[in-house]
Amino acid sequence: MPKSATVKKGYVNGSDLLLYINGKAIGHCTSHTATFNSETKERAVKPVATASLSAGLWKGKGVTGLSCSISFEGLSFYEETEGGFKSIVSQWKTGQSVEVQAMEREDSEVPYLSGNFIIASLERSAPAQDDATYNGSLENDGEVTVDESKITGEALSNS
Repeated sequence: MPKSATVKKGYVNGSDLLLYINGKAIGHCTSHTATFNSETKERAVKPVATASLSAGLWKGKGVTGLSCSISFEGLSFYEETEGGFKSIVSQWKTGQSVEVQAMEREDSEVPYLSGNFIIASLERSAPAQDDATYNGSLENDGEVTVDESKITGEALSNS
C-alpha cells in the first residue's frame, strides 16, 4: 500500500534530508553539505568592429566540466545501527568508489542525488570529556544523477 504524501509547509528541516553510503544512512549524522561545482574556461575574443572600446574587456566563460562533493559530520555512538565511523572507515580502506544517495526522509523511492563517490577524507575527533565526532568528504567518481523534482523546497515552474 503506497504511503500518503505528507504535505510540508514552511522552512525545510535539515533533519529530513538524509545521506546514504552503500545503502546505509550515515548514523547520528549532525549535518551534510552537497556542493555542485562547474569547471570553467575563459575566452577572450576581439569584439565585432562596431562594438564599443570597453566591449573587449569582457571575457566569455564556458563550462568544461561538472563535479559534486559532499561533506558530512556525525557523532560516534556505541550502539550504532546505521553507517557510522567504523562502517565508513572499512569502506574507505578498500580504495573503491561507494554508492551515495541523498534523499528526503519518508520519500526514499527516488533520491534527489545519487552516484558513485570516492571517500576523499575521513577524520575522527575525540576531545576529553566531550562527544567523539567524525567527519568526511566525498568526491564524485563519474556522472552524478540529480533529480531536481525531488529536491525539497520550492516548486518548479515550466516557464
